[in-house]
Amino acid sequence: MKKSLLFLSLLFAAGSLKAQQDSLMIRKLYDEALVNGQCYENLRYLCKNIGQRLSGSAGAEKSVTWSKKLMDSYGFDKVYLQECMVPHWVRGAKEQGYIIDGKTRIPVPIAALGMSVATPAAGITANIVEVKSLKELDALGEKVIKGKIVFFNGPFDQRFIETGAGYGAAGIQRFLGPSAAAKYGAVGAIVRSITPALDDYPHTGGTVYAEGGVKIPAAAISTLAANKLSAMLKLRKLPLIKFYFKQNCQTLPDVKSYNVIGEITGTENPNKFISVGGHLDSWDLAEGAHDDGTGVMQSVEVLRIFKAVGYKPKNSVRAVFFMNEENGHKGGLKYAEVAAANKEDHIAAIETDEGGFTPRGFSFDGIPASRLKSINAKYKALFEPYEADRLIAGGSGTDIGPLKETRPDIVLIGFRPDSQRYFDIHHTPNDVFENVNKRELELGAAAISALVYLIDQHGL
Repeated sequence: MKKSLLFLSLLFAAGSLKAQQDSLMIRKLYDEALVNGQCYENLRYLCKNIGQRLSGSAGAEKSVTWSKKLMDSYGFDKVYLQECMVPHWVRGAKEQGYIIDGKTRIPVPIAALGMSVATPAAGITANIVEVKSLKELDALGEKVIKGKIVFFNGPFDQRFIETGAGYGAAGIQRFLGPSAAAKYGAVGAIVRSITPALDDYPHTGGTVYAEGGVKIPAAAISTLAANKLSAMLKLRKLPLIKFYFKQNCQTLPDVKSYNVIGEITGTENPNKFISVGGHLDSWDLAEGAHDDGTGVMQSVEVLRIFKAVGYKPKNSVRAVFFMNEENGHKGGLKYAEVAAANKEDHIAAIETDEGGFTPRGFSFDGIPASRLKSINAKYKALFEPYEADRLIAGGSGTDIGPLKETRPDIVLIGFRPDSQRYFDIHHTPNDVFENVNKRELELGAAAISALVYLIDQHGL
């Protein structure tokens, strides 16, 4: 009995000592990020010297070259480019949109949806049919829809505390709405911007055409303009209100691009990998600061911090700058394809693609409740001093998702910053460097570094 008690006390002491060591290391990671952090200045360069980085563009190509040089400058064990073919969609001349009320033309802010086709050169003028869901569209059918512009005006559901859930619920009308409207003979689609904000910034984003289906022009309209159009439709008979829009976008042949990858090779398990990444590409309306400049700069900062504090991971740790998340996620698919071909053993993958706001914690994709409970038991207390201790079930990210197809037991993790401001600027001209807070960005990089360290030391 005495021997058993002695063994238990020694075990407890060893566990307590390890917890203290973990706590000290995490403090060191945070100190490095907050005192000597480089992700903010790196983001400044990416936004101000390169700017928009839509796949296939000159900006995207320039960002790849610069990103590799940045990783090389940090002296990582491996830095390389991973080739992938990506779509090349261009917006063309600025879009025009008008509400036509008799002889009055009221200009409204619109932006072509990514991968949309252009209007005819003279634009499109037609009567409007307002719907607030795909179900409502189906109920109206061809008899009402044919020859008209469908106005998808389903609002962002303000009841969601986590705004990403609201984005997902409203997003279906942007992703699938234009193609669904085309089935019923619509000549165009206007989609309410997916945001809880009321402003005059149209939020772009991708739409998906059904294979083999008719492609009609599709544009986002600002939320204030959407409200104005809806109010006018209610006050007047339908034939009196028309809508005109013109856009000049086109899809060019696919082009060669790259994921940019940096690695610190593991000292004990060089063939086991923990990856952390974001997407290097961005929409073309702004600088792609929060979406996803903050994510890629936080990812490379993890490896820089490890080198700065002298931490040598047991497992190989990678920073991955994925290309083409916004309109095709070819980079994520290529990364998973190569990982499978090389039989790489990925322990975990973390994606940071929800902005550079104050870190709240992490979401774990598709793991059993018992495993999540164990993760909380191990790690929650270590994150509590930094107010980043929400370790919850939830999604991970578009780019790391394909890893699950060939490695079902991999743990996919999403970095979860505060979500309240993200969709105010998401996919708009406001997504610029000036709207990123230095300290919030650095706190996020530190939190991700801490989680990578804990996974490397203890697994999941």
